[in-house]
Amino acid sequence: MDPVEELPSMLWGLDPIFSAFARLHIRDILLMPESCQVPDIYFYKSHPIYKVDVLGTVVYKQEREDFYSYGVDDGTGVISCLCWKDDLMKVQVDSDKREKEPHDDDQGAFNPAAELRKLKRTQQSRCRLEIGELLRVRGPVKTYRQQREITAYAYYKVDDPVMAAQIEWMTDVLQLYRQFYNKPLHLESDTACHSPVSSLSRATNIIKDFLQQKLVSKFTPYDVQDLLQPLFLRGTEAAPAHQEPVAGPSACQQLHHLLKEALQVLQDEGLVYRRLKSQDEVYFVTVQDKDLLMAAKDIIREDSKREKFGEKGCHVLHILSAVRQRHSLNVSKAALELVLQALECNSDIVSTRHDHYTTF
Repeated sequence: MDPVEELPSMLWGLDPIFSAFARLHIRDILLMPESCQVPDIYFYKSHPIYKVDVLGTVVYKQEREDFYSYGVDDGTGVISCLCWKDDLMKVQVDSDKREKEPHDDDQGAFNPAAELRKLKRTQQSRCRLEIGELLRVRGPVKTYRQQREITAYAYYKVDDPVMAAQIEWMTDVLQLYRQFYNKPLHLESDTACHSPVSSLSRATNIIKDFLQQKLVSKFTPYDVQDLLQPLFLRGTEAAPAHQEPVAGPSACQQLHHLLKEALQVLQDEGLVYRRLKSQDEVYFVTVQDKDLLMAAKDIIREDSKREKFGEKGCHVLHILSAVRQRHSLNVSKAALELVLQALECNSDIVSTRHDHYTTF
């Protein structure tokens, strides 16, 4: 991340994600840029991250005297997880069996020592995993010898014979991405409420809320410009009636300029796009445009059958080029990524690996 864009460290605590164990895809954990201010702090979008929550399959394992090193794969990537042993983990289960006392087998009698040994053996079995078993890890992200890894605060084996836990996990993670992780962090103070940056941010959020609540598929600037009018009322009402007009752009000109900048921000984020560059200035809402969704879905379904894409699936750049040829030249990569997320959420497509997609 550009040092100019990085949030000052004194403000990191204002982001609730910073204090939580972020449930990110391993692919994103591996690609997060590190902070230029504090080591072992990373940024996903504009959110500072230092501890994560991961669920995945063990694909490799190393055991040392004091720790386990598990390679965890969640379908998007593989990351090494350093899991330290506590004192109980260093005690062998066989030694517990040799310590068993004769009265451990008494029927109907509660034996605290025997129950403690059973609890110890259960804990050991939950923390010793083999390749192919499901592991959940929570802890901070570190970079050791130029390799990204997780140092576990807590870890345990997850029993998931019918994959119910994994399906629920993937659903929750996608929901977190849509509602929190993929949304930029906005920190506005009262002293900056009238600054150009603050006004643009507020205007963008007003239009986003309108599109989300009304679920419109397309609109023109005239449909949303009145929504931004309250941003200029406060300054107009505060001016004395006898005050001479000051040279500069009028409120109407400021409104049009702010609306233009807000719509450009929405285009840059991929939330809206213009199918045709014309004087009508019709903007289409990306995830509500059924024609765009259908075009992307058809391209992936058709091209996945080709031998070239049979194994890996279609790369996002190939899909983008095909969508531009078939649907609109003005579809950006950011817009296409939102389309692919919507299709994957609806189970219309599935990601096979990084930036590759296919149909079921």
